[in-house]
Amino acid sequence: MRHGLLGCHERLATGSSRSRRGFLEGPALRARAALVGATVLAAVALCGCESSAQRAADHALQQAADTSVCQAAAKPVDVASSAFPSSFPMPPRTTVYHVEDRGSDGTIVTAISSLPFAKILSFMNHDVASAGFRHVSGETEEHDAEANWVGTGPARGYQGRWAIRVSGSCAGQTVIQVLSARSSHSS
Repeated sequence: MRHGLLGCHERLATGSSRSRRGFLEGPALRARAALVGATVLAAVALCGCESSAQRAADHALQQAADTSVCQAAAKPVDVASSAFPSSFPMPPRTTVYHVEDRGSDGTIVTAISSLPFAKILSFMNHDVASAGFRHVSGETEEHDAEANWVGTGPARGYQGRWAIRVSGSCAGQTVIQVLSARSSHSS
């Protein structure tokens, strides 16, 4: 919906409620103006607008590690951190190569997978959610996706955000980043 606003406006402007000179008049003008206004509001609401907290989390993920590392060069590292749940699943054929502890802000884990983006997206939407990391909001585009999550069941007490994107450096590979922190209302 991010690129469709101009097209919507052009379609609205070609309606049949026109005078002989081609200008809208009276009730048709008011109705058309209301429809255009509603379309603009809907487009803004659906455009993928993020909260300041989501933008900050995305920025933290982007700054956490070199995301140009390919699977063949990735050196596996241990993900031991009290802010990162040991039960958070990673897709098969994935190497975690960077872990950054940001204290009370949580831990960011960066990985690369030789699986294509679509398979990683499916894994994140199904396997991660099934493992107790329930999605609360998210967005998917052609080459990247992200979602906020909260831990449930054994994962209760954790919350965070995952982001995946097609690697810009490694053909057919997908970068995975997960931010996890202890929930402010964990027991």
